[in-house]
Amino acid sequence: MSTVTPPSVQGAGLGLRRSMLNALNDETLAAVDFMEVAPENWIDVGGRFGKQFGLIAEAVPFVTHGLSLSLGGPSPIDTNLVSNIKTFLDRYNIDTYSEHLSYCSDQGHLYDLMPIPFTEQAVTHVVSRIHQVQDILKRPLVIENVSYYAAPGQEMQEFEFLKSVISRSGCGLLLDVNNIYVNSINHGYDAESFLHQMPGEHIVYMHVAGHYNEADDLIVDTHGADVIDPVWNLLEKAYQIFGVKPTLLERDFNIPAMDVLVREVERIRSIQSQHQADNPQAIPREQRVPVRTT
Repeated sequence: MSTVTPPSVQGAGLGLRRSMLNALNDETLAAVDFMEVAPENWIDVGGRFGKQFGLIAEAVPFVTHGLSLSLGGPSPIDTNLVSNIKTFLDRYNIDTYSEHLSYCSDQGHLYDLMPIPFTEQAVTHVVSRIHQVQDILKRPLVIENVSYYAAPGQEMQEFEFLKSVISRSGCGLLLDVNNIYVNSINHGYDAESFLHQMPGEHIVYMHVAGHYNEADDLIVDTHGADVIDPVWNLLEKAYQIFGVKPTLLERDFNIPAMDVLVREVERIRSIQSQHQADNPQAIPREQRVPVRTT
């Protein structure tokens, strides 16, 4: 069984999207402590994009967050994909690979994150697949609690399912604070109570993001808006419970100017600084390697 170890990143991070590349420079990169990418979007990418990515990877530590592993799916794990991801991680000296606790394929990609039934049978299925992935990666896998809009065949609570998968697989947890808030509204539970149920010793890093309010009782997890105050408050509560963890801002749609994103990253850092006494500091910015991305 793999042992969860702290990542090499600390502080406040930002998810890297290709549309951001031309806006990145020494000043904007100095404002983030780490970045996150989906490896499927960068494996074997060459040319200008590949060169830019390599320069950024020299300047800022990276974590990866996959899109297509389909941990809960019925089809066999794509071992070629996992092997390619390992090569990518080794090439860029990345120690953290996270994925969604969901599935996204069944004889082809579904282009969405589908909910895994909260059942004992599903726990056994997912744990076996996590072990398979970890054996190939030679690293612990990190799984993310996901937003979901239906719970087919539910036999246990979401937190029970999540904790059972983690305890039996030995994997790490990417705690998505926005997903907890979204699910608490959509499924009528208390977000802070859910937080208290999480296995803090397995948390590797955290996510915050924005969402779309479809109705008073329906929120859609879009990553397409600013983070709202209830999510910021929940992040602060998470730090109070578990201590400060590396935390990353996700923004996938309606991406604003870089200075707007940096302000949200700085807000993460400000909240962290209020709870930082017993936690390691981020890599000092003055020790970073300058980068030219254009």
